[in-house]
Amino acid sequence: MNSVVGSLYVVATPIGNLDDISARALKVLRDVSLIAAEDTRHSLRLMQHFGITTPLGACHEHNERDEGSRFIQRLLAGEDVALISDAGTPLISDPGYHLVRQARAAGVRVIPVPGACALIAALSAAGLPSDRFIFEGFLPAKAVGRRSRLELLKEEPRTLIFYEAPHRILECLQDLELVFGPDRPALLARELTKTFETLKGLPLSELRAFVEGDSNQQRGECVVLVAGWTAPETEEAVSSEAMRILDLLLKEMPLKRAAALAAEITGERKNVLYQVALEKQKVD
Repeated sequence: MNSVVGSLYVVATPIGNLDDISARALKVLRDVSLIAAEDTRHSLRLMQHFGITTPLGACHEHNERDEGSRFIQRLLAGEDVALISDAGTPLISDPGYHLVRQARAAGVRVIPVPGACALIAALSAAGLPSDRFIFEGFLPAKAVGRRSRLELLKEEPRTLIFYEAPHRILECLQDLELVFGPDRPALLARELTKTFETLKGLPLSELRAFVEGDSNQQRGECVVLVAGWTAPETEEAVSSEAMRILDLLLKEMPLKRAAALAAEITGERKNVLYQVALEKQKVD
């Protein structure tokens, strides 16, 4: 058995503008023995553009678990393999996870070759808080599932990032407006780095109306960013579970102690709970 094991390179490719490919990525793609591609026909056009003749092998979500062993065998035989997706960074809402996991389990060195990623590109230009964010990928295709997922994210304080298919972008924005409210700041990043790139930031109701009124905005690859939830200094700032706990504690102990203990249990801000308790006492 070959004592020298190959390396698996996880290579980012352009999401639109071909000039965004790195010199390192081109070198790796030329030097490896095999390129594991999400769609070999799609990737062949990219390889031909850059004059790369490395053989391509299909590695997509339908065959990844089975085909992975084929690539692992090549790696264990000492050959280097590059993993690419149709566009952007592999594994980010794209295939590749199973191959990377299998490679690591087999003791193969996995080497990232960073580059374009639509969610990061969108976030960098959105003007929304970028110190903390959460990537949710694609929302469920059906309205019931989509709204249920959004309800779980309604009070998420971090900037939210979604991918969405063009034929569902309007429905997605309608549900975001329904669940998060019309005034939540948001941005549509569409066809990033391509000829008809759009970066439109508006409150959700206005962004939905913008897309609704222009069918061109319902085409191409879409990234939607939504500002995280900000709690107002009122009772509405407190989650229903925190309110339930506060109500129970107020029956058993003084207001100040109840607010402090409720804050300790729920993680809510003590001064907000104290103010809510004061307002409740006035009403009662």
